Amino acid sequence: MSASPITGLLRQFSWPAWRRQPGRLLTALLSITLGVALAFSVQLINQSALAEFGAAVRSVNGQPDFELRAQRGGFDESLYARVAQHPQVAVASPVIEVDTQVQAASGERVPVKLLGLDVLTAAPVAPSLLPQVNDDADRLAPLSPDAAFLNGAAQQRFANATSLQLRSPAGWVPVTVQGRVGAGGPPLVVMDIAAVQASFGWLGRLSRIDVRLQPGADRAAVLRSLALPEGVRAASPDESAERASNMSRAYRVNLTVLALVALFTGAFLVFSILSLSVAQRQPQFALLGVLGLSARERLRLVMLEALLLGLVGSALGLLLGTGLAALALRLLAGDLGGGYFPGVAPRLQFSLAAAAVYGALGVIAAVVGAWTPARAAQQMAPAQALKGLSAAHGSAGAAWFGPAMLAAAGVLALLPPVAELPLPAYASVACLLLGGIACVPAGVGWLLKLLPAPRHALALLAIERARHERHTATIAVAGVVASLSLSVALTVMVTSFRDSMVEWLDQVLPADLYVRVPSGEAASLPPALVEQAPRLPGVRRMATLHSASVQLAPERPPVALMVRDMVDPAQSLPLVGTLQPLPAGETAAYVSEGAARLYDLRPGMRTALPMPDGKRVNVFVRGVWRDYAHQHGAVVLHAEDYRRLTGDTRITDLALWLQPGSDIGALQRTLRTLAGPSADALQCATAGELRAVSLRIFDRSFAVTYWLQAVAIGIGLFGIAASFSAQVLARRKEFGLLAHLGFTRRQVLAVVAGEGAVWTCAGALLGLLLGLAVSVVLVKVVNPQSFHWTMEMALPGGRLALLCAAVVAAGTLTAWLAARSAASRQMALAVKEDW
Repeated sequence: MSASPITGLLRQFSWPAWRRQPGRLLTALLSITLGVALAFSVQLINQSALAEFGAAVRSVNGQPDFELRAQRGGFDESLYARVAQHPQVAVASPVIEVDTQVQAASGERVPVKLLGLDVLTAAPVAPSLLPQVNDDADRLAPLSPDAAFLNGAAQQRFANATSLQLRSPAGWVPVTVQGRVGAGGPPLVVMDIAAVQASFGWLGRLSRIDVRLQPGADRAAVLRSLALPEGVRAASPDESAERASNMSRAYRVNLTVLALVALFTGAFLVFSILSLSVAQRQPQFALLGVLGLSARERLRLVMLEALLLGLVGSALGLLLGTGLAALALRLLAGDLGGGYFPGVAPRLQFSLAAAAVYGALGVIAAVVGAWTPARAAQQMAPAQALKGLSAAHGSAGAAWFGPAMLAAAGVLALLPPVAELPLPAYASVACLLLGGIACVPAGVGWLLKLLPAPRHALALLAIERARHERHTATIAVAGVVASLSLSVALTVMVTSFRDSMVEWLDQVLPADLYVRVPSGEAASLPPALVEQAPRLPGVRRMATLHSASVQLAPERPPVALMVRDMVDPAQSLPLVGTLQPLPAGETAAYVSEGAARLYDLRPGMRTALPMPDGKRVNVFVRGVWRDYAHQHGAVVLHAEDYRRLTGDTRITDLALWLQPGSDIGALQRTLRTLAGPSADALQCATAGELRAVSLRIFDRSFAVTYWLQAVAIGIGLFGIAASFSAQVLARRKEFGLLAHLGFTRRQVLAVVAGEGAVWTCAGALLGLLLGLAVSVVLVKVVNPQSFHWTMEMALPGGRLALLCAAVVAAGTLTAWLAARSAASRQMALAVKEDW
């Protein structure tokens, strides 16, 4: 048959069936639309954020051939003269980078990046950072010690203010806005490098040197001849953007996989709905077969229906996904709560390639879901079907598929990550779901065998029909099992993480009050405050902490270096495993799970750890501890060891244990008085306040996960409604026969509701078991491989019971409502055509 008759059949055969059952069609269409929309929006959001962040980094870093960098503490500026005088160096531009705060005239404090530049050398390397002086300002303003130049984001944020105050280690530094710079990205302030060195504690030091070589110069040879000091290295200008991409990659991949949950569920709904549609239209397909429509053409017709469904759903999904991405970029600033792109407010960047990929995924999901029903239409025997003798129950030869998929899932879960992503684990989850769905017929049969034979006739009829129509049960509950299992898995994963985090917070926040200064260059608490705090009224005990960051690998984000007063590390740190004995003369280090996984650090080994001043010291790894605050690693040193190695006595945090009944408010006021000029920068919080803030950040980070979970279970419940509605409508002749046998309308409704309850109970139990299996992979494999930390499994019994109860109630109620419309007073006439 040519394509034209198939097109005519779509119009005259398929379209009327869709029009008679719009709810069923819209449910399948909605599942494809939502799946494509969620996955595409996540892709657009992260792609836009990465592009904006990369553009901002390039505009700030310029385009040198390479940068000379050290740890965050910088390096001695004497290196600059040696670099600038090198015969193969065309331009060497010194730069100081400071993370600080701006206080505008309104009193608002905003985090900004401050750059100190030598405007005479920066222009050839980073023209976008060249100050553009206002018309009413002195042309030599870029050399003035109090002149500041703002980029567009800073000008907009500070409402074109003419004066600002910048936070320095010694207090607030007033500056006058004399012009602007062309760099994009987050708020940025540019000043003369000498002024930054003098006012922000950088005398004699630099953050980096941007180097432009002479044409034809050999970079490797230049670096060898420079003989760089220890801790100074040559870095790529795009290194920051690459690190941002790497640090957010696991988060992006996990969000994308979660967003595809709806699409995965949609494939099962397409399977359920088209299977029931083919079963309901079996006489029409049989008549078409008798009239000359071949088996291959019947398959093509059903597949073409699914293709159209996928195309329309994907097109709507791409439109909806674009709108969701634009809204999320406006509300969530591009990181979906993950916090990987602070200060970046990206604009939507539409991608035709991404649209093609996710649109194709939607079409593939619809076509894959339609394959089994299309094969059922192809294998139908038309003559027997017209007499009601056909009963295609699928291939019994596929009984091996489910167990094979479950076995493959177990093997894949044991494999290591690929490119630091848990791709085998995701494949394991997919195999678990496919294998679990394939085992639904056997599972339903096994569960129903466990039920005792009821004495009531209606209950016996409902259970026996459910037992003998396992193939129909598979069609009805496949989407339910898929959506419920994924919802159960996500619920267990999020609950396990949250409960583990609460327990972790209780251990890492043992004190009553915490005092700190905002993180930034040369940040520290005033020595007078540190000295007098333990003697204040109401203070029982005090511990100190100094936090910094060090770069263990150029391609990775910095690792947090935490210097703590610790008498017993086993009490102070949430250790994973046991402590190794410390050899005599060694310096002990305690690494977080993230650092241990990323840098292959194990208890008992020795490693060279860089210090903020660039020097490297040998440390002995005594133990590994659980840390949910630093995804990319943290290292703890004893305070006395750190001070001995570096001579740095700065303190950034205090932990205070208070006497019972102490006035925390009065103590905070006293601490601010002792802080002197730094009083307004002092941050004080109780342990309860820090727990609340941490959990708010957690809930914000998982807000998208909660929403995706709701979408998955919502689609599953819609699938129940569509499946049972179509199934009941296909059973009008059966209801007519029951009426002939003397069943009342109420009894027919009770039988159908009982079948719905039996099938959905079986589906809920199978979905629960499958979801628990998936949650084990998510908690024990995906999470450690993605975020480099572990957690304990927690089963929220109440929430899981509510999920299962909602599925059972929805299935039972839907079956009853659908049967109520089908089992009318004239249902006996439904068998008239068989007389």
